Amino acid sequence: MRWWDIDAVLLLERELFPEDAWSRGMFWSELAHARGPAATRRYLVAEADGRIVGYAGLVASGDQGDVQTIAVARGRWGTGLGARLLTELLRAATAFECAEVMLECRVDNTRAQRLYERFGFEAIGFRRGYYQPGNVDALVMRLTDPSASVAGTDPLPGTERGTEING
Repeated sequence: MRWWDIDAVLLLERELFPEDAWSRGMFWSELAHARGPAATRRYLVAEADGRIVGYAGLVASGDQGDVQTIAVARGRWGTGLGARLLTELLRAATAFECAEVMLECRVDNTRAQRLYERFGFEAIGFRRGYYQPGNVDALVMRLTDPSASVAGTDPLPGTERGTEING
């Protein structure tokens, strides 16, 4: 993800997460830490037919990674794009030498929970009222050894034709 992607990412963000969408400033702040030799973040966009159809981000701190966001346009649900984005985040966590990866997921987002479970994430707790203003609880999930989850997979495993993932 680059600064010029933010407007398109914000449109998708607001469509998918209308109650708790990230702001432009939040994306700018994350991208400020995603470049250079001291980078602690990895943000990606997926593009098809010249438009952004997904994005994802990871923060690394010490030996722990944290999935900040994964979003896929509704018209691309079920195509494997979410799995492809998550694979790339776990590759980034491995490159950052993270021993584990954490994430929060809305308790009502069972589609995302199933994706994370397929990769080996396990539920370890809840954060009550985490998503505001809707006061929706977050399910906290953890993956130990992210390198094992992506070992033996091809870089950028295929999804639908014409979808490209860029950092």
